[in-house]
Amino acid sequence: MHMTSFARVWGGLIGLAAVGTLAGPSIAADSPTLAKIKSSGAITIGHREASIPFSYLGPDQKPIGFSLDLCAGIVERIKAELSLPNLAVNYTPVNSSNRIPLIQSGTVDIECGGTANDRKRQEQVSFSVATFVSQPRWLVKADSGLKTAGDLKGKTIVVTQGSNAVGFAQGVNAKEQLGFNIVQAKDHAESFLMLNTGRAAAFMEDDILLAGLKAAAPKPDALIFLPEGYAKIYYGLMFTKGDAGFKALVDDVLSKQMASGQFEKTYAKWFTRGIPPKGENLAFPLTDELKERIAHPSDAVD
Repeated sequence: MHMTSFARVWGGLIGLAAVGTLAGPSIAADSPTLAKIKSSGAITIGHREASIPFSYLGPDQKPIGFSLDLCAGIVERIKAELSLPNLAVNYTPVNSSNRIPLIQSGTVDIECGGTANDRKRQEQVSFSVATFVSQPRWLVKADSGLKTAGDLKGKTIVVTQGSNAVGFAQGVNAKEQLGFNIVQAKDHAESFLMLNTGRAAAFMEDDILLAGLKAAAPKPDALIFLPEGYAKIYYGLMFTKGDAGFKALVDDVLSKQMASGQFEKTYAKWFTRGIPPKGENLAFPLTDELKERIAHPSDAVD
């Protein structure tokens, strides 16, 4: 399809026309990912097992969450564009360490988790427009006596392997000369367990992920946040690098949801109401930073 016809079909996709076509017989040819999906008749979604409320296992051990709901809209668009009403949807669990390699190898077509977009990761994979804005913070036990990050001097703290929090913790450690013993757990569940069993004095991770783990704990009030917060972090759905056609499709689905109000409805479902498995409410309303990205969708990280 020529650029003029592309622009006519996707008139609302301003600035994305240069990526190639997204409609008609050539859609799969314009995107390696979509060509693979067309050929196999299946899409593979990467999901997390304990990243509440973005992507986690529900009471029936099936993946659920905010990011999975967003990806459901993307799957519906792919079904329509590729004329595959019976498209098979396969789910593959991923963690902080293997999620990027699984995207790079083509094992996973799109990761619907809670992954931060940054310049280093952009060298390896691509991201959608931002779907959330977070910042790293410290979670500690309420009876620990810890009041600030400075109180962690010389203590063991835990971060999840492969998470951006690893670099943030190392940076705080170096800048403040706090002498942390930094331990890396295999996933958020193990990090949270280390905090609750006293093997670590604090757990650093993005605030919303910590809020989800805290809300689901047997005694949420037994855990508190330290006041310090760090740089803003923009989350996005993650997929293979350099596939402009696939990125355009994903971004168009999300941007249209943001423009119509559907995105905010989905957000409210997971962040301001009771969610599985125990009906806990994260009470985490839209931030000004996310409202800005809803009004002006972007994958910028600055």
